Amino acid sequence: MALPKIACIGVIGKADNPLHVSLFPPYLESTIEFSFILNSCLDIFEIRRKQTSIDQDLGLLQAVDERLAAYGWLSTTGVKFLVIVDLIGQPISDEDLKNSTKLGLRESDLKAVFRALQTAYVQLLQNPFYRPDDHTATAKAVSTCNSQITDRRFISEVNRIGNSWLPTVAPL
Repeated sequence: MALPKIACIGVIGKADNPLHVSLFPPYLESTIEFSFILNSCLDIFEIRRKQTSIDQDLGLLQAVDERLAAYGWLSTTGVKFLVIVDLIGQPISDEDLKNSTKLGLRESDLKAVFRALQTAYVQLLQNPFYRPDDHTATAKAVSTCNSQITDRRFISEVNRIGNSWLPTVAPL
C-alpha cells in the first residue's frame, strides 16, 4: 500500500511568472515536465477565477495521468499556489497503516498545505528586505531582474511543508 505524496509545489505570481518551484523525490530531475504541468494549470486558474471569488481553494485543477494530479489555491493578491500530488506516492509502513484512518486523497486534505503555503508567503511579505515588486514580470523587467524568490526561510518552509505532508495529517 502507498500514501499520496507531494511531488511539486509552485508559487506563481499575479503576472503568471514563476516565483518559486520546489520538486520532491523522486521527481528532483523532472524540472521540464513540472514546468509544463504548472504552465498548463494557469489557463484553468483564469477560467476558475471568473467563476469564484478571490482567495479560494480551487481544488483539483487537472488530473495529469493516473499518477499525478494538480490542485490550486488563488490568493487575494493574485498569487497562485499549485501543489502537484503523486497519488501513488510513497510506500506505507505497517505502523502508518495502523494510524491511518483512510487511504487515498480528498481535496480537503490539501487545505492545510495551502494555508501553510499562504502563511509562509505572508511571512515573506512581512520581511522588510523582501521587495515583491522586484518579482513582477513585465517585458522590461524579465530581462533585467531575477523573478525567483531567493529568501532562504521561505524556501526552507516550502520544502518542510512538501516533505512533511501526509493526507491524514492536518496541522502543518
